[in-house]
Amino acid sequence: MTVIPAAKRSIEMVNVSIAFGSGAQGRQVVDGVNLTLAQGESYGLIGESGCGKSTILRALAGLNHDYQGHILFNNREQPPQRDKSFYRQVQMVFQDPWASLHPRKMVWTSLREPLKLQGFDRHESRIRDVLYAVGLSDAFRYRYPHQLSGGQRQRVAIARALILEPSILLLDEPTSALDVSVQAEILNLLSTMRRQRDLTYLMVTHDLAVVTHLCSRIGIMHHGKLLEELSADSVRQGRACETYTRTFLAASEA
Repeated sequence: MTVIPAAKRSIEMVNVSIAFGSGAQGRQVVDGVNLTLAQGESYGLIGESGCGKSTILRALAGLNHDYQGHILFNNREQPPQRDKSFYRQVQMVFQDPWASLHPRKMVWTSLREPLKLQGFDRHESRIRDVLYAVGLSDAFRYRYPHQLSGGQRQRVAIARALILEPSILLLDEPTSALDVSVQAEILNLLSTMRRQRDLTYLMVTHDLAVVTHLCSRIGIMHHGKLLEELSADSVRQGRACETYTRTFLAASEA
């Protein structure tokens, strides 16, 4: 595991475990995960379906309150139920942009709501600027989700996450619901935003091409455990210590 100085830590999980159900019906989904990300880093979690990677993301986002262990952002431990100030710094981009946008609200309304909740000023100019930042003109503010393509909807979802000027984005397979031709555009947009805004990314995905494009360090999960961490180059070349990781990488490239 990479050692990151305390002053540079952005996300930290210490011995986090999550179980669903109890007794004979209980299932350990996340088992003693330790994870640390530096400010400005882009980190990917990969593994087969059901390995616990999305459950970790939901716990970090404050959507799952029932976990054991410690979660810290910028060296401050977070309670299971987060307050409003937490969401000023940490935002999430969901897998399906169609499901994450209200079908009866124009883009303008979806972008204005977080500004109102957090007490921001200059709503008009902030909406215009963030739409421009994600590659959309100001005219898109008057459209409804059904009037947008899949890539445009995901750009709006990214704009909604960015409009509060957070320091951390949690990415739940942000390109898996998109056509292959559009995926590269969204990945390039996310990469540009991270560099320009010094954002920290934690991305969950099952796609090796996606994770090696966006992330410099990658964690492999299996049965709720974080088995090992690899560089993007090691993932591309199939260099791993754990037998399961080598098998997973080979199967993913087949």
